[in-house]
Amino acid sequence: MYIVFEGMVGSGKSTQSKKLFEYLKEKYPDWKIIHVREPGSTIIAQEIRLLAQSRVFEEDMHPITEAYLYAAARAQLLHTVVKPTLDDGGIVIADRSFISSLAYQWEARWLGFDMVMDINREAVGEVLPDLVFSMQLDIDEALGRTFDATGDKFEKMGREFFEGVMRGYEKASRLPILADAWCDVDSHGSVDEVFERILEALPELE
Repeated sequence: MYIVFEGMVGSGKSTQSKKLFEYLKEKYPDWKIIHVREPGSTIIAQEIRLLAQSRVFEEDMHPITEAYLYAAARAQLLHTVVKPTLDDGGIVIADRSFISSLAYQWEARWLGFDMVMDINREAVGEVLPDLVFSMQLDIDEALGRTFDATGDKFEKMGREFFEGVMRGYEKASRLPILADAWCDVDSHGSVDEVFERILEALPELE
């Protein structure tokens, strides 16, 4: 099973994805369960992450360049880690997926759906999430929570940009390839309160 957590920065997706991973590892110690994040979780994908969102250049990165970099990191992770784990009957808990590119590059960067999907088609292949937890939180509250010591450039974007991100997630939730897997999670409240909502929505795994 491929379980993906999505949401804008500060929505709690990273915290909750790790918490679910730890919960399932404890509950099913004999199962193969891994946690990954996009971009990252392989040496190559992590280097692409630094290039795409952490390093400062004398020129602005074009949104198309950005989209290709995220797709490249995604291809490395999905084809070398995620798909082999799923093929082996394991469970993958992921902090982000290609859905982030739909929210960020399709809508907030104005590249359009067709271009982003074309860029990601070979990277994603048939590795689509079985369950998407979409973390729902007010933009202002989410931005007030964020701080990435490695320098995530998106944390410096203004409210208008993240309004675009939220529109992108809303559009993605209605896509036929995702609609049946989509689950909105109220991300307001304590970490434990939010996690209880996730457990309530989690299907039976046995």
